[in-house]
Amino acid sequence: MKFLLFTLLSTLVVVFLNSVAPYWVVMIAVTVLAALIRPSNWGGFLGGGLGMGVAWLGQTLYISAITSSTLPDKMGTIMGLGSGLSLMVLTAVLGFILGGCSGLLGVLFRNLVQKKPTDVYLG
Repeated sequence: MKFLLFTLLSTLVVVFLNSVAPYWVVMIAVTVLAALIRPSNWGGFLGGGLGMGVAWLGQTLYISAITSSTLPDKMGTIMGLGSGLSLMVLTAVLGFILGGCSGLLGVLFRNLVQKKPTDVYLG
């Protein structure tokens, strides 16, 4: 349940924050979100990665469809990728990696600063 909540909220944060802030601010926001929601390590990585990757892919597809520009195809050709679609997939993969690292950083930071119980009878 935390994984789905974190994925949905990180997607929404990325979509709404990307239009007004650079990518590194969005990464900090995903890190803080992961620290607040506290998913597991894999949940933080995959949730943040899917959230940012899907948001970036959706935004590139939306902008390309609305503007009907040939710029993605031209940039894909210049970069040696062939087509604009491969450039969009590369953007989504980059978003997945950045979001995944941000989510994992938030989870690990929370685990680092969270107090561990001491003097508790465990036996």
